[in-house]
Amino acid sequence: MFASRSFRFTSLMACLVVAFSFVAVGDAEARKGGSFGSRGMNTFNSPAPTQTAPGPAAPIQRTMTPNQQQAAPSAQAAQPRGGFMNGFGGSLMRGLMLGGLFGLLLGGGFGGLGGIFAMLAQIAIIGGVIWLAMRFFRSRSPQPASAGGPDVGAYGRQSTAKPDFGGMFGGAGASAARPAARPANPNQLDIGMEDLQKFESMLTRVQAAFASENYAALRVLTTPEVMGYLSEELATNATNGVKNQVSDVALLQGDLSESWREGQVEYATVAMRYAAIDYMIDRATGSVVEGDAENPEESTEIWTFVRNRGDSDWRLSAIQEASN
Repeated sequence: MFASRSFRFTSLMACLVVAFSFVAVGDAEARKGGSFGSRGMNTFNSPAPTQTAPGPAAPIQRTMTPNQQQAAPSAQAAQPRGGFMNGFGGSLMRGLMLGGLFGLLLGGGFGGLGGIFAMLAQIAIIGGVIWLAMRFFRSRSPQPASAGGPDVGAYGRQSTAKPDFGGMFGGAGASAARPAARPANPNQLDIGMEDLQKFESMLTRVQAAFASENYAALRVLTTPEVMGYLSEELATNATNGVKNQVSDVALLQGDLSESWREGQVEYATVAMRYAAIDYMIDRATGSVVEGDAENPEESTEIWTFVRNRGDSDWRLSAIQEASN
């Protein structure tokens, strides 16, 4: 009975129904969160720690910025291994040995015991000559340049620090003797209270636009890349028949992590700990399917904002989760 075709078909359909039900339940959870967006040349570098987020931020998982650090192959790894057995000498040695083996298999052999010793002596002489020649030419070839490239600081940018001339006059040691560190002024744009208040306002405005599914407002407040990720989440919620409700957003603590300029583009990264009522409802019935509709929950995230040089309006370009 258990081997019948109808039983196998029924079992397969039951398994598929159970599997799809698990998928539907998993997709009904609240906002995905995660770390996404772009931080320019610092996209794959961890933001500077702050009092609000002293631990390392979660690395950005979804971004349109190519990772140059992983794309560039190591020059040292690309070089072939040296050594006698890996070069021309190894090829010649393997050729002689294979030739002898083929001769042995075909009946010619090595010419008896004396032939074997004669062949080994010839191999040793030829190998010694090749080894001496390779050592001679290797000693005359120039040394390859270092694969490390220019001095790269903690931010992944080329170091532009001026040389320390204190050692020439009896002062401190040369700067090369000190370990690499972040720039002395992480706030290169002199971000002040006016910009910090804008960031606090954008925290509330972005959350409200996302909850109301206001695509026009999100397009003004975010970069096209972040807008794409948030729109994808909203579309997923709509497909699953749920809606994200966010209200009572209040910033509890926030401080600047770093700010920098790349050509005509300026970036500012801030850490924010905030409280908000965040939950999911069923679009048809309005009942809560995920989260707490009564009590606010605290979250700590690192937001990066971007603007063109000379502009006063910022846009959200990345969100990263802070480690606990």
